Amino acid sequence: MFSTIVKISCHSKYKFLKKIANNLLEKLYCCEINCIEIDRSVLFAHHARGCTIVAAKICENVVIYQNVSIGANLRYNKISHEWENLGNPIICRNVTIADGAKILGPVVIGENSVIGAGSIITKNIPPNSIAFGVNQFKPKDENYDLIFNPNMPDSGKIIAANKKLITEFYQHQ
Repeated sequence: MFSTIVKISCHSKYKFLKKIANNLLEKLYCCEINCIEIDRSVLFAHHARGCTIVAAKICENVVIYQNVSIGANLRYNKISHEWENLGNPIICRNVTIADGAKILGPVVIGENSVIGAGSIITKNIPPNSIAFGVNQFKPKDENYDLIFNPNMPDSGKIIAANKKLITEFYQHQ
């Protein structure tokens, strides 16, 4: 149901249907998705719970986890009486945005980058980077995908790994 509502919200030609879909996203999933351009391949993990996504453009194969904010970082200059920093982020191809990340302002997140959990990004991030903390980044190791890969482990492997961690935890207590 979620993916159907997102498709209507982001890609319908009918304003009335978009408005209904947007209301359902907010009421059912506590999220807002409002982009000038968003590719149909964009994936939202955990049904985008808690996300506010207001972007200029989100390109192909982007994955967005829960509680992510993408939006404006504008300010009003009281001397010039002008708004500054106008615009919203552009998220390039194959970007993964982890839980709780914030991407704000007229910035570009370069392709194949990962935005780490809890990051606050207000500056451009080069392609093939790992962004973390506040506007920090480093090159991404091309031999690894972080957080997401289309070949995700099945739930049985994750449960087994967690049980092993719990056993090791108790052995060291």
